[in-house]
Parts: sequence; structure tokens; C-alpha cells
Amino acid sequence: MPSAADEAMSASRVLVIAGSARHGSLNQQLAAVAVRELEQAGAAVTPVDLRALALPIYDADIEARGMPEGARTLRRLFAEHEALILVTPEYNGFPTPLLINALDWASRPVPEDGLPSGPAAMSGTVAGLLSASPGGLGGLRSLLFTRQFLQMNLGMLIVPEQFGLGSADKAFDAAGVLIDPKAHAAVVKVVQSVLRTAVAMKPPPAV
Repeated sequence: MPSAADEAMSASRVLVIAGSARHGSLNQQLAAVAVRELEQAGAAVTPVDLRALALPIYDADIEARGMPEGARTLRRLFAEHEALILVTPEYNGFPTPLLINALDWASRPVPEDGLPSGPAAMSGTVAGLLSASPGGLGGLRSLLFTRQFLQMNLGMLIVPEQFGLGSADKAFDAAGVLIDPKAHAAVVKVVQSVLRTAVAMKPPPAV
């Protein structure tokens, strides 16, 4: 019989976002590993395709003409989910422009139609960070900046556990499974920490 903690974790709603949209992305493959682990734990998982949001480079003049629908969609997704697994490659030591631009847009919508503002929707989201790179460091430098950006600017709660998958071009088998059990265990550790923390952050039920 599942414990109360297991049942609470299975009720968690988690976004999974990859900071790379290119075909064959190593970070999308790592995100897929996280998705499988979340689903195995019983969480409700929503993968987000940043390219499909069709967001232009942030421009205040574009915003003045009307908020892009992709920005509203991303704000709504954050409002509907309490947790996030973010998997981003490293571009010159930083997270990708695709990711930062999407989060910049998501922070712009004002409260409307029963939804909070962008910042309010993202604030308090429990997030875990992963990265993948063909290099030896696995994109860890980008995670330092990603952690600061999400925490300081967007008010998210980032779990201490994180993982950078080095030599990622050789890390997956033909089925997209991580070959190294230690690498797989590191992903599981991040996923479980996010689920446990999301449960702990939920308000107690009304009496």
C-alpha cells in the first residue's frame, strides 16, 4: 500500500522544460529521462516545447502592441504547476537565449482571466536543474547562472541537488536510456528532491 508521502508526491504537477529545441538535442534527451522518472513516481508531467510557443525576442514595442499568446500560455502553465525540472545546455557559460527569452516573456503578463501575473505565477515554483554537454563539465557553469536567475529574479525555490551530464553525446543508448547507472541515479536524486520539496511546500488542507 502506498504511503501518504507517496500519494502526495504522485499528486504533484511538474513542468519539464528543455532549454534547447534543436533536433537531437542532448538536453531534450536528458529531459525525457526526467519525464520518465516523474511519471514512474506518479506525478502529472507537462513537457513544454519552447519553440512551439513562437515567442519573438523580447521587445517592449511588441509587448505594447499585444502580449504574445505564447507568453500567456507559459504564464498559465506555471500557474497550474507547482514544480519544474529545467534542463539547459551551456552557451558561452550561460543558459540559452531561447530559455531566458521565454522566461522574460512569461514574467510580463498582468493578472487577467482569473490568472495571476507572470511573476506571481512563477514565484514559489519548486525547481530542479539538469544540464547536458559533450564537454567534461556537463554544462555546470550555466546552472550557476540559471539558479541565480530563477531564484533572485523569478522567486523560485531551487533544490540544492543538481546534475550536469558530461560527455553527453556518448551517454545514451539507442532507446534514450542513460548508460551509466550513476548518471541515472543523479537524475533520480534531483527528481525526488523536487517532488519531496513540492509536497512540503503545499499548504495544509482546510479543516
